[in-house]
Amino acid sequence: MSSLDPAVLQKAQSWIDSPIDEASRKEIERMILEDHETLSDSFYKNLEFGTGGLRGLMGVGSNRMNQYTLGMATQGLANYLKATFPGEPIKVAIAYDSRNNSAYFGDIVASVFSANGIQVNIFAELRPTPLLSFALRHLGCQSGVVITASHNPKEYNGYKAYWSDGGQLVPPHDKNVIAEVNKISGIEAVKFEKNESLITYLGEEIDNAYLAQVKALSLAPDAIERQKDLKIVYTPIHGTGITLVPKILDLMGFRNVSIVEAQATPNGNFPTVVYPNPEEKEAMSMALNQAKEMDADLILATDPDADRVGIGLKNPKGEFQLLNGNQTGSLLVYYLLRKWKENGKLDGRQYVVSTIVTTDLIDAMAASFDVNAYKTLTGFKWIAEIILEKEGKEEFIGGGEESYGYLVSDFVRDKDAVSSCAMIAEMVAYAKDKGLSLFDLLMDMYQQFGYYLEDLISITKKGQRGAEEIKEMMESLRANPPAMVAGSPVKQMLDYQMRVGKNLETGESFPLPFPKSDVLQFITADGSKISARPSGTEPKIKFYFSVNEPLSGPEAFYSTLDALREKINRIIADMELA
Repeated sequence: MSSLDPAVLQKAQSWIDSPIDEASRKEIERMILEDHETLSDSFYKNLEFGTGGLRGLMGVGSNRMNQYTLGMATQGLANYLKATFPGEPIKVAIAYDSRNNSAYFGDIVASVFSANGIQVNIFAELRPTPLLSFALRHLGCQSGVVITASHNPKEYNGYKAYWSDGGQLVPPHDKNVIAEVNKISGIEAVKFEKNESLITYLGEEIDNAYLAQVKALSLAPDAIERQKDLKIVYTPIHGTGITLVPKILDLMGFRNVSIVEAQATPNGNFPTVVYPNPEEKEAMSMALNQAKEMDADLILATDPDADRVGIGLKNPKGEFQLLNGNQTGSLLVYYLLRKWKENGKLDGRQYVVSTIVTTDLIDAMAASFDVNAYKTLTGFKWIAEIILEKEGKEEFIGGGEESYGYLVSDFVRDKDAVSSCAMIAEMVAYAKDKGLSLFDLLMDMYQQFGYYLEDLISITKKGQRGAEEIKEMMESLRANPPAMVAGSPVKQMLDYQMRVGKNLETGESFPLPFPKSDVLQFITADGSKISARPSGTEPKIKFYFSVNEPLSGPEAFYSTLDALREKINRIIADMELA
């Protein structure tokens, strides 16, 4: 036992002595005898309830997603709700995705809320995350939870907490809920006894109300009618998108939607992919092959909880290629701005939102349409917070972030792949109605506003030591910022943790008007931007790169692309990230 941290053993023993099920007790005893490495990783800390909730590997232990860690998180949230709304009837909504144990975890959350006297509205079947956000507002709930680990590998699950506006928790509620969760001393402090009389199971009535609002977003129904046979390939990648995306495409008027049948059935093992993530080309391979067979106009793919969407198109070489999140987000905003202007809907009150690591192309386009553009921290909850702040004063058109999450209109307050699929399909119909492909529309955008190219590197550092290494990398960058990258001097360092920007040429400092966040950005003299950000939900540190140049015409697309890629490669080499 000498190799085992006594604190780990003590915590494991405390779980054995708690009111847990026999299978969990036996698994802990097995790890104590046979598997100290797994035991240590399972108990060396509590699974942290961060500002977005929980996410982690499923299994037994305080650092794992299981019925007990979820129960303690829900008890803390329930305590906060009762303290915040004393004497009031409290309502919550719960949704869950296609992951293994998601339905079971959803039932645990419903049990704990109801045991605390809280009225529960839980979807009877798996549903997309954006529908949970919609349901909160539609039903007048004070809070809600969705069980999902988004696009993480199959071994993970998660728990995202929401507030009454339909957005994820932001200050002061995020820190206040964390404080309440941290007060839960152990499993015995959780009320698990379900009160069925307080539980309502939601069905198609919520689906229909939501779908009606999405359909009302249409800006070009006439173009859809003329292009109703647009060839669309769609894959839900074994997730919840299958419940609503085909329905909304049909309601919008699209009559030629081909679903990737091998990925159509929800399955938490995600049997046809390594990662159920539309950012990964491997996850899109079946859709790409199907698109080639039918010469499709558009490929759409949603992640397991259908809040992210990836798209593909055919380029001038006749090859099908995938767009990255910045390209898709920019195209969607470009279409919305064009059509709002064409339809006479711009009156100076409109705005778009993106995050500090999302392409600045969105800001450049908004400025040309006299539309306000706001930047916020990474994470869609911050976009939701801006929408809440601007409510009744300005009108939200759309926005999103580079990680494949977009939102059109504000009746949902989280990224929404369902409505995004609908509007992206309409965008392609609009372009085709003008004799343009989606690639042509992309070229129009780049020629008008410049060719912006972004890339991302994710460096995974697992376990306790990995977290320490990520912290050390950020400390080193703060202490020793690069002086020059890709032949261009670094002019500014923006430290969002310290909320201070610094001109590296003059030494002058200036405040950053954002909440604290562990992000560093370096801005070069030629307009390149490098961002470093530890992930809040995964054992990764992410580096974002953005470079841009004018695009003289479609014929210069590939040569400009090569030059921009080379610049990003030089930045990566200069920062020793390769």
